[in-house]
Amino acid sequence: MTLSERQERILAFIRDYLEEHRYPPTIREIGKAVGINSTSVVKYNLDRLQKKGYIDRREEVSRGLRLKDGPSLVPQALRALLTQLVEVPKYGIISAGTPIAAVGQQDNPFAGETLALTQDLVPKASEVYALQVKGDSMIDALVSDGDWVIIQHQTTAQARDMVVAWIKDREETTLKYYFPEGRRVRLQPANPAYEPIYVPASQLEIQGKVVAVVRPFV
Repeated sequence: MTLSERQERILAFIRDYLEEHRYPPTIREIGKAVGINSTSVVKYNLDRLQKKGYIDRREEVSRGLRLKDGPSLVPQALRALLTQLVEVPKYGIISAGTPIAAVGQQDNPFAGETLALTQDLVPKASEVYALQVKGDSMIDALVSDGDWVIIQHQTTAQARDMVVAWIKDREETTLKYYFPEGRRVRLQPANPAYEPIYVPASQLEIQGKVVAVVRPFV
């Protein structure tokens, strides 16, 4: 079946990527290589390639591609790993610095995207989500700008937990250590360059607790 120029470029990139890396590219890597900014457009063209019989896809994993006329793009060892992966939704951005206005799902730059993580890291995948860190106020806790924090849904926390804190009267969120102090809460950074934030307990809402940190390598 006839391919569009864009689909031919996508297919060529997948083949080249396989030859170099021996495993398939992600949707974001495909889009960057062929000049497509929208992941939904990449997914559309992959769907067309699948319907035309050029590839097979496993949409539940981020590298689940297979060429129909060649060897599987997922090597045996990686295939075994993929069966143990869970997809964690990317909910947006969290400030690790000055609190910022919360990003609604309609403004989420990662809408529809996921992180593929092993089940031992997130055994209860249905209860977690991922946020990308912006800022360096938690750097001494080994959380750097650009990292992904895996957040467990919960509305309570223990002292010293690292939490996503919603400051209700300011309509802002931030990533900090949680210290309840009577009628107020201290949101403690892990960087001496930043001062703690004090919030009336009545104006603070816990939106989740950090259970893991994922650092991308580029």
